[in-house]
Amino acid sequence: MIVVTGAAGFIGSCLVSYLNHRGHDNLILADALSKKETPNLYGKKFSAYFDRRIFLNWLESNASQIEFVFHIGARTDTTEFDEQIFEELNVNYSKRIWKICTDYDIPLVYASSAATYGSGEFGYSDDHSKISLLQPLNPYGWSKQYMDQWVLTQDAHPSRWAGFKFFNVFGPNEYHKGRMASVIFHACNQILLSGKMKLFRSNDPSIKDGEQKRDFIYVIDVLEVLYDFYISSRPNGIYNMGSGEAHTFKDLVHFTFESLEIPEQIEYIDMPSDLMKTYQNYTCADMQKLYQSGYNRPMSPFRDSVHAYVKYFLKNQRYY
Repeated sequence: MIVVTGAAGFIGSCLVSYLNHRGHDNLILADALSKKETPNLYGKKFSAYFDRRIFLNWLESNASQIEFVFHIGARTDTTEFDEQIFEELNVNYSKRIWKICTDYDIPLVYASSAATYGSGEFGYSDDHSKISLLQPLNPYGWSKQYMDQWVLTQDAHPSRWAGFKFFNVFGPNEYHKGRMASVIFHACNQILLSGKMKLFRSNDPSIKDGEQKRDFIYVIDVLEVLYDFYISSRPNGIYNMGSGEAHTFKDLVHFTFESLEIPEQIEYIDMPSDLMKTYQNYTCADMQKLYQSGYNRPMSPFRDSVHAYVKYFLKNQRYY
């Protein structure tokens, strides 16, 4: 049996579908029970679905039957400032999964985040020696940072494990995410509704409006990496999960208009005050470690990924 936590969410549900496509349907899913009926899981094959509150006890009681754990579940709201929520769901919960996987030697992949890099003053290298230097900009980022730091201090660990710092992942099954959905998702919806797209004005005088840059990665590329670490024995460690390239928001919007075959029209608006001090104006993953591990599949070109997402999924409200 393969475990997927956060299975009703964006990346988790895509992973369930990806595993199904490769012949895996003996899956154990965990998430908040309130998400049980989410369309993200419609039509997918799995053996059982557990509320996250009882899942850990089930996992410990059935650990001998588990082949692999994909721990994707987390509270991911970057505008949430209740540190206790993150400590409970992102840190303590993850530590318990780590311990169970260690005790029963279950291979484990867990989700970290590029939010750990903060404003990027220490770069975007996933070298373990640099992780302790990082200064996230919000409680969500700190919760992932605490977990990464804790993992690197553990003498006891599963014989196979990896943590992945997800950068700006976009793709199908994020319909439920509201404000936290990808910019491409919001761009498509805004353009279809109004014929134009609103972007935040720059909060940095050295950066022009719309020229903030992020490392955007298509969820299909993420799934390819996760599955590779399931079927292959790669070096243990914390890895970046990005495209390795930074693209401007203007590029993103341009490709979205292009996908929709609508004339481009961009309007700039002020950034919300709750984002002003914690906004990442630039991210770009150093992907050297992943490719040195033996992984050799190139990431999809950004323009092609935007076109695929918009044309096949968003325009038709399809799920993966």
